[in-house]
Amino acid sequence: MVDPGFGFGKTFEHNLALLRELGQVAALGVAVLAGLSRKSMLGKITGREVGERVFASVAAALIAVEKGTRIVRVHEVAATRDALAVWTAVMGKG
Repeated sequence: MVDPGFGFGKTFEHNLALLRELGQVAALGVAVLAGLSRKSMLGKITGREVGERVFASVAAALIAVEKGTRIVRVHEVAATRDALAVWTAVMGKG
């Protein structure tokens, strides 16, 4: 498993590029873990404080899964689970 380390020593632009291209990491055939929940990059995008980043965190988790991430580290488990359940059903991934 590999964790690309969102936020750790990376600029806002680095984090966006990493999320954009996460599919390339997943294409290597190794399980990818993405920890995007409440990250400062989400605050920069939304203008929200840490405790107010629920929706942005869920959106980021969905993007990561869509790009091939197998494991997401989240704070809002129920919200993320529900969003992923809907995505899975609609995309026929279940």
